[in-house]
Amino acid sequence: SNAIQPELRALDAYNAREDLVSFVLNKGVTTVHTGHGPGALASGQTMIAKTAYNTVEEALVDSATTVAFTLGSAVGQYFDKPGTRSKGVAMLRQKFIEAQEYMEKRSADDPTKRPPKNLQMEALADVLSGELTAMITAHRSQDIMTALRLKEEFGFDMILDGAAEAYMVLDEIKEAGVPVFIHPTMIRTYGDSKNASFTTASKLAEAGIPFAFQSGFENYVPKTRIILFEAAVATAYGLDRTEALRALTIQPAQLLGISDRLGSLAEGKDADLVLFDGDPFEYTTHVNEVIVDGKVGK
Repeated sequence: SNAIQPELRALDAYNAREDLVSFVLNKGVTTVHTGHGPGALASGQTMIAKTAYNTVEEALVDSATTVAFTLGSAVGQYFDKPGTRSKGVAMLRQKFIEAQEYMEKRSADDPTKRPPKNLQMEALADVLSGELTAMITAHRSQDIMTALRLKEEFGFDMILDGAAEAYMVLDEIKEAGVPVFIHPTMIRTYGDSKNASFTTASKLAEAGIPFAFQSGFENYVPKTRIILFEAAVATAYGLDRTEALRALTIQPAQLLGISDRLGSLAEGKDADLVLFDGDPFEYTTHVNEVIVDGKVGK
């Protein structure tokens, strides 16, 4: 309904009883980072939840993790504005400037000079202050560079999402210190993602850029991908197997700020384990047991 809606909360829409949640649980995914899909300049907030519970309250790990933004031609398909790349960036820049001004007024010593609470400005202020991370979906190299410029201009923390042409600007991404939620290895290559590559993961690893796998977003059919298969294909195209396992476990936990609880086995962490009857990256391997929070048979 609007191209810029950072105030939308994922937990207000998350359905813990959705069949796809139990589907990914049975495939060995104990925790998901999910939220409003790409396609708007600011789609809304994301959250982290365990997949073994029937309500969002039980499942919740983090209620607000990032704000999802999108740069590129896809934004113009859904809204009258922006229509063009440059207009979209101008609209975002204006909103960030408004959020900066809102933050200044919010901290006024005189309570009568403080502005009324504005949910949109509060969300953008949380991005600018570092309480929330900006997760920016950008596939084309020029859109990736635009995202890096916005990060530099406003000083917020950022994770690149998708990044189909990341291999064209590896040095710039590394210099900016920005991690990547890499596009699904088997992403459908059309539109902004037409130049996606099977080797993107291995090139990010070689460049020393932190990244994590994702199962991806497809809006035209209610389905989900098997993230283990996405990682497995990346190993067939040069990614070290240990790096692939890290990009499914401890690496995303670190990037999302939850590695004190999840991502590895250690005393004091959540007891989330998956037992396989073979190599997890082999198509013929099965999940024998999923243990969530120490409970068998979730």
